[in-house]
Amino acid sequence: MAKMKCAVEGGCPTDYVAVTVSIVSFIMLLVWSTFPFIVHKVPRTKGSGFWIPVIQVVASFNLLLSIMMSNNFLKFEKRHWWLSCYLWAVWVEGPLGFGLLLSCRITQAFQLYFIFVKRRLPLIRSFFLIPLILFPWIVGAAVIHIKKPLNNRCHMSAQWTIPVAILHSLYVATLVGVTAAVHHIEFRFDELRDLWRGILVSSISIVVWITAYILNEIHDNIRWLEVVSRFLLLVLASILVLAFFSISSSQPLLSQISLRRRESREFRTMGQALGIPDSGVLTQREQNSRIDPNEPLDKLLLNKKFRQSFMAFADSCLAGESVHFFDEVHELSKISENDCVRRIYMARHIIEKYIAAECNFTGAAMEINISHRSKQEILSTSDLTRADLFHNALNEIVQLMKTNLAKDYWSSMFFLKFQEECDMRCNGYELEQMTGWNYSPRLSSVHGTDDPFHQDHLLKNSECDNDTDS
Repeated sequence: MAKMKCAVEGGCPTDYVAVTVSIVSFIMLLVWSTFPFIVHKVPRTKGSGFWIPVIQVVASFNLLLSIMMSNNFLKFEKRHWWLSCYLWAVWVEGPLGFGLLLSCRITQAFQLYFIFVKRRLPLIRSFFLIPLILFPWIVGAAVIHIKKPLNNRCHMSAQWTIPVAILHSLYVATLVGVTAAVHHIEFRFDELRDLWRGILVSSISIVVWITAYILNEIHDNIRWLEVVSRFLLLVLASILVLAFFSISSSQPLLSQISLRRRESREFRTMGQALGIPDSGVLTQREQNSRIDPNEPLDKLLLNKKFRQSFMAFADSCLAGESVHFFDEVHELSKISENDCVRRIYMARHIIEKYIAAECNFTGAAMEINISHRSKQEILSTSDLTRADLFHNALNEIVQLMKTNLAKDYWSSMFFLKFQEECDMRCNGYELEQMTGWNYSPRLSSVHGTDDPFHQDHLLKNSECDNDTDS
């Protein structure tokens, strides 16, 4: 009788085990999602790249909590309105839980399809698309709330359970269909692998979950089956929320900084993560070349050492976004026009960082000051791989830097320091070329007969010569 009583009122040992599993899984989800920001101090991005993962975490919490509250895991007497079955089992578990979670994942897959297959930004923004995908769940929840088919234990009859199960499966099938449309793209940040892995694990979970859900709803008179089925509901939902969460689709660079990829922290820029040649590296020619201030600014900025100095000055004036934009567009120009995937990655990164972040009304994280015409030309492009995608915006930014930054830079300590370093490198390089002196700290800088090792070299050379003569 005790077991039968806990099956009805809640508080069975298996109930507490399932609740513990769900709490641990949600803590793991929080750690996984916040690790780059807390440990590596990664700056928070704007737009859908940040808010979609946040919504997924909230939806995961709603799903787990609603299953606990509506399936008698804990001993609560439903005397208050906030313990109502229709609040937890219908609204929180449906539109605000499973429906919202799947809608976010479908939106991410939809974005990947438009960006990498259609090679353009999505026609529908995320803050419109998510409610649109979620609309069938809202309608279904409203119908159930009006008809009130739930009993006092939040259970439904078969005629209601089967349509609800079909709605669950329909959303998973939609996610599979959109993912299949992008399976041929060679993604650089494991987006496709994360999608298929989430679909595989979640599909298995959904099959068992729906089976347990149906058994729990229909055969509510079999006590042991009710206890087992609700245990499976919560445990598999805990697995589901972990399998579904991924940031590779929304923030590919941030996905490299995770608990599983500690070695990838060296990727500080998208150019480095994409393996762009000489990204962030100074070549020997750039290190030893002199700068003529009379040359055009756009030509001078092609020298990375000068660009770094100019960028440091602009950052000190709180106007560095223009130089950073020039730097990343220059990195984009190094990618071959035939390498469409890497060009799309870089173009998408530049647009979200400097032009306009999707699902954000306050602009991009480092929004540059360009004309509305140039901005719309970029946002409405039909081909993100175009070589001249940022051409007009770049011309406007160069003119802006000439007007607002260049004159002050020539008289700043940043330029004087750059000149001194450049002269030292150039003089040292020329002296090395003329005298053969070696400035490497690993080798002796003593030259000629003053070198204590010089005689050994001469003896070895003479021995070799004698051997040859003999």
